[in-house]
Amino acid sequence: MTGRVLGEAMAEMPRDLPDDLPCDAQGLVFSEPWQAQAFALTLRLHERGVFAWTEWAQYLSQAIRDAQREGDPDLGDTYYMHWVSALERLLVDKGVAPPMALSGLRQAWRNAAEMTPHGAPVTLGAAARRLSGT
Repeated sequence: MTGRVLGEAMAEMPRDLPDDLPCDAQGLVFSEPWQAQAFALTLRLHERGVFAWTEWAQYLSQAIRDAQREGDPDLGDTYYMHWVSALERLLVDKGVAPPMALSGLRQAWRNAAEMTPHGAPVTLGAAARRLSGT
């Protein structure tokens, strides 16, 4: 995702974003590129009417509560892991993403990451791209 696309997505963000988003003086903070991509994807899906922002907030809150119940110390470093978990749950519940497709993609990314040299971009093979529709 380019900075321009992310910037456009952020400019169009709903005004009722959760108060607990990681921010600094310049705005939202992303430790890793995948976090910004997950954020932008969520915004785009909301913009396209896949879900209401209040519905999204409920799923994110539930994902965080679930993680805390399982022992997450809530130090902020796992926030976007909860974000992705919430997005997956929401898309499955809405019938947008079949659970097996998400499971297959998760494993494909895991495999690709393990086979990628440190510092190189992780890419999916052709079979995984077909599964994801990209």
